[in-house]
Amino acid sequence: MENVVRLSSDFNESPEPFITGVRNTFMRPRIVVFIPAHNEEKSIRDCLAGLGDQTIPQDVELDVIVIADNCTDRTEEVALEAGEEFNLRLKVLKTQNNRQRKVGALNSAWKSIYGDPLDLYDKKLTKYQEYYKHSVKAILGMDADSRLAPDALCQLWEGLMSSRNIGGVMAKYTMRMPKKKSFISKDDVRYEEKLATGEYGGPVARWWTHQQKQDMASWLLDLQYRGGSTYVLGGQATLFRPEALQDIVDENKLDGPWQDESDVEDMLLTWQMQKKWKTLISPTARCFVDAMKSYHTFRQQRNKWQSGTVELLTNSDIGVKSKHKWKIWRSQFKSFTDLTIRLLFVTLLIVALATDQFFWSWIWVTPIVLASVLNTILAIKTPMHRTIDVVLAALLISPEIYLWVNLITFANVWLGKFSANKKDGWAIQYNAESGKTKSKLKEGIIVSTLLVGLLVYFCIDQRAFLTSETVQTAVKPYLQTGWTILTYLTIFTSLVMLYQIWTLRSSHKA
Repeated sequence: MENVVRLSSDFNESPEPFITGVRNTFMRPRIVVFIPAHNEEKSIRDCLAGLGDQTIPQDVELDVIVIADNCTDRTEEVALEAGEEFNLRLKVLKTQNNRQRKVGALNSAWKSIYGDPLDLYDKKLTKYQEYYKHSVKAILGMDADSRLAPDALCQLWEGLMSSRNIGGVMAKYTMRMPKKKSFISKDDVRYEEKLATGEYGGPVARWWTHQQKQDMASWLLDLQYRGGSTYVLGGQATLFRPEALQDIVDENKLDGPWQDESDVEDMLLTWQMQKKWKTLISPTARCFVDAMKSYHTFRQQRNKWQSGTVELLTNSDIGVKSKHKWKIWRSQFKSFTDLTIRLLFVTLLIVALATDQFFWSWIWVTPIVLASVLNTILAIKTPMHRTIDVVLAALLISPEIYLWVNLITFANVWLGKFSANKKDGWAIQYNAESGKTKSKLKEGIIVSTLLVGLLVYFCIDQRAFLTSETVQTAVKPYLQTGWTILTYLTIFTSLVMLYQIWTLRSSHKA
């Protein structure tokens, strides 16, 4: 009978002397967590607390690697203290002069286990490292400001292990609602410190967070209705099969699975994985993530996401395709249609009113009613919604404001596609979140108000000329053509909304 020895479970202790002469040695299967953290001393403890709450799958061990990426704060110290507090097997890797940001941090954690193919000395893994590498059955990628709900890890594990051809399973994300600022006493000596954590927010921040929650809920419900396959395994909380990540390394001759060729590195990774593996969302595992609590930070985040997506869709040099590509193009086309309808409607309405040729038709009530029904259902299906959120959704106030912000981003990215200068989406977003850049929203509102005022003044001042028979006759054919095009576009979008309402009848949860 062969000798079977279970190796030491100490994460930082190498049992090399113990291995000598052993014919068959194994380690318990394990999940390793990668948490890239750049100056995350305020959020890393909460992230690790969520891991401490998890029920670990039977006979499986959990190891945590926090990558302190170019940190200038106490991220490393706080992580180590939290590891001891929550009884986690944790170690911290520190990067220096890492220019690839999150991608470089994740790859450094990967190479700490699987070796560095770019090592000039061609170092071989020790026996212990080989045993450890083969014991890793899943890798959980997490952001430092996200937190898993209890039992989420087990649910992700069950999903990943349910079939041999599943390469990654993503948790369902929902944004954490900031607590009311009124909960903090103005006499609290830590008032400003508590506000700085981002845990508290005013009415606008709370409203803005819900819009992002509802947007995420809509996306998750659509994916589940179509079978649960996803075109992006989000970096906030996804459990990967190491073999699937290794396939990406081998096939693309990389030194690690993650690449910085795109601002949406998680989408690029997913598309590469889909060549051989399934990529799914978990129907039950939940992860709570931080929302962008201001217009400025939200715009910069969505600008990065949108520009990265457009780059993947249009840049043939990246050389990767997805079987879900048509879904993303469908989303882009929907945004283009929404933008066209609104710009066309505003233009036609102004010209029609100015020339006294506007006629109301009750057919225009149809898309308004459908949009109200659709957004009300989505608001109700959004986790932890508030009554005010449902009311504002039914009145179309919140959805329309949120949509306009996204449409501005959509237009900005596609126009920027023709620019010769490529912007660094990661740097722009980080600078916005750290307060190094400011929004131009106020200036934009002031300029828009002045333009509207000037337009109204001109229409009133030139009323006689604009309503003259000559002008009406010249403008009428263009108005008729415009209203006809708008009618067909409205019918199309109304059918799309009817279909969305139909899909929401399912029992899937966001």
